[in-house]
Amino acid sequence: MNSSGRMMEGIVVKAYGGFYYVLAGQTEWECSLRGRLRHEKQQVLVGDRVELTPRHGRAGVVEKVLPRTNALVRPPVANVDQAVMVFALREPDPNPGLVDRFLIAASVNRIEPLLCFNKSDLDGDSRLAFVAGYGQLFRVLVTSAKTGDGLNELLQALQNRVSVFAGPSGVGKSTLLNALIPGLRLKTGTISDKTKRGKHTTRHVELISLPAEGLVVDTPGFSSLDLPDMKLEDLAGHFPEIAQLQGECYFTRCLHDQEPGCAVKKAVD
Repeated sequence: MNSSGRMMEGIVVKAYGGFYYVLAGQTEWECSLRGRLRHEKQQVLVGDRVELTPRHGRAGVVEKVLPRTNALVRPPVANVDQAVMVFALREPDPNPGLVDRFLIAASVNRIEPLLCFNKSDLDGDSRLAFVAGYGQLFRVLVTSAKTGDGLNELLQALQNRVSVFAGPSGVGKSTLLNALIPGLRLKTGTISDKTKRGKHTTRHVELISLPAEGLVVDTPGFSSLDLPDMKLEDLAGHFPEIAQLQGECYFTRCLHDQEPGCAVKKAVD
């Protein structure tokens, strides 16, 4: 126990084998859950801010889970400041529908998005128009873990924030993190010759400390995000280019499909 015997506040950086590893100050504590919380079936996520009581050595007990600013289901992580959505410019080619799905998920969860288009060394110039289209509405970085292109800018964007790295497998998430964080050595995968998609390499969710201030979440590779049920007319509000025009539509609940007086359809035409 620390000399003062008082509770400490920290952040859960990983959960494994029934224990929660909490970073408080410069120390990582291996914590069990207080019996009361277990009885209440309190869910503890990576990213949760918690109060803990230190015990002997670096052992501790989680006493309380503090209120969350947000919580994702897939990946299971809480209190995320920004989502770094990594897509490859080549191998595998970016899927615009999947990019939109990730952006909607960030908007629904009120997480600031950062689009990171990786593998610029693989003929990235041919995709400049594709990247520029997103750059009009969102923060966009073009990177290459192989050449170092854009890595300084990416590291700066991660400072003083909790960021989740997400995106389909094979786009280079783990490779980027290995390049940003010396000695990390996350396992990286290869691209399947048959499917042209990546093979999943990261098997758990963990918060990783950056060389300077900031934490990043490396998540298992996945090709889709779970979205909550929503009405069709509410979906447009998560597309900035549509949201800024829909107030000019003739109908308040315009679906921007066949309705007369649709400002969105007029802008497209």
